[in-house]
Amino acid sequence: MDRRDLLKMIAASTGAAFVGSNAMAWGLKVPATDPSKVGLSKDDISLMSEVAETIMPRTDTPGAKDAQCAQMMAVLVADCYTPVQQQAFKDGLRKLNLASDERFDTPFLVLSNAQRFELLTELDAEARKYNAERNLWGAVNQRPNSRDADDTDPLPHYFTMFKQLTLFTFFTSEVGATKVLRYVGIPGKFDGDLPYEKGDRAWAT
Repeated sequence: MDRRDLLKMIAASTGAAFVGSNAMAWGLKVPATDPSKVGLSKDDISLMSEVAETIMPRTDTPGAKDAQCAQMMAVLVADCYTPVQQQAFKDGLRKLNLASDERFDTPFLVLSNAQRFELLTELDAEARKYNAERNLWGAVNQRPNSRDADDTDPLPHYFTMFKQLTLFTFFTSEVGATKVLRYVGIPGKFDGDLPYEKGDRAWAT
């Protein structure tokens, strides 16, 4: 799967342009930053891991933990997000726990799997509404729908940032590409009429 196509798919599924898309789409070669240097602690990464696993759980195929999504998410936040975006992401982790406390009177990490799914489903609906209003604001003010254009524009909902990074890191991981998508290390000739059966997995290459 072409990385730009993946970014477009994720943007469509989350209702917001991909945060940090310029750096990720063009594959900029930047040194991996220690996530702790931008304020992401081990506890933050543990929380990100559980959020990602709730979004992409292990079923008959691997989940986010199998792909070590949280660790890669932390690197992308450190390397591809602007300082404003980094702060919004970190604030989002705090807001997530506040939402968990308000909804279930307990932190997210203590919730059952069913409670985690219920909470994130509610946040996803909240995020879609928020992003739709944000996109309308951008259209009225004739601002580009890109988070790399201007840090003064409203950012997507914090849950959207979590979901985008989860999907991106999962489907670009070795686990996601080979165990969930279909992958051929050395593709053969181009076939414009490849047979397709309903339910066939998408191609990673």
